Amino acid sequence: MQKRLVVLSGAGISAESGIKTFRDADGLWEGHDVMDVASPQGWIRNKELVLKFYNDRRRQLLSCQPNQAHQLLVELEKDYNVSIITQNVDDLHERAGSKDVLHLHGELLKVRSEEDETLVYPWTGDLLASDQNDKGHKLRPHIVWFGEMVPELERAIPIVEQADIILIIGTSLQVYPAASLINYANENAKVYYIDPNPAMTNSFRHHITVIAEKASTGVHAFINLL
Repeated sequence: MQKRLVVLSGAGISAESGIKTFRDADGLWEGHDVMDVASPQGWIRNKELVLKFYNDRRRQLLSCQPNQAHQLLVELEKDYNVSIITQNVDDLHERAGSKDVLHLHGELLKVRSEEDETLVYPWTGDLLASDQNDKGHKLRPHIVWFGEMVPELERAIPIVEQADIILIIGTSLQVYPAASLINYANENAKVYYIDPNPAMTNSFRHHITVIAEKASTGVHAFINLL
């Protein structure tokens, strides 16, 4: 029976594909205050700014390709039962070929109804303020903004609980509630952490094997340790 490998991925794995990390050290995202472009208040205040921001991000994403780290995770499916829980809103895991991907913070290539969040639609072009679904609902980016619930968290918890091996890659595990997921790991699970500038790990109850590398070389090193 294959062991269960759960990958918790963040912006660091997409950075090598040319996608900017969610928030730079100065608190800005692509030059914008994150609360202007990633909060319900920002959406109410200036929809045109928010729409332009995500339209620009969407176009950028469509010009990027999965990198070696994404591809190596696909290779691991030959020997392990791999589930990926990602904080990323890009589709690079899926484009690389990963079969089981859960997006905690939404997806850039989807939009949803403003009135019914369960009505979600694929979207690769620009989203305009005038766009509606067939029920006449206005549409918004399918992104979990600051201050909003993370509905997929409840699905993610049992996946982590059942893991034999956990690989944390490209995330500082400082953003909650996603950061709390590691606390649900079985005490017998082996935990590995790939990051060129790893955060302190002594706050976690698990022993964590740290691989201080960027994503692609780090996944190579992880595979060699297995």
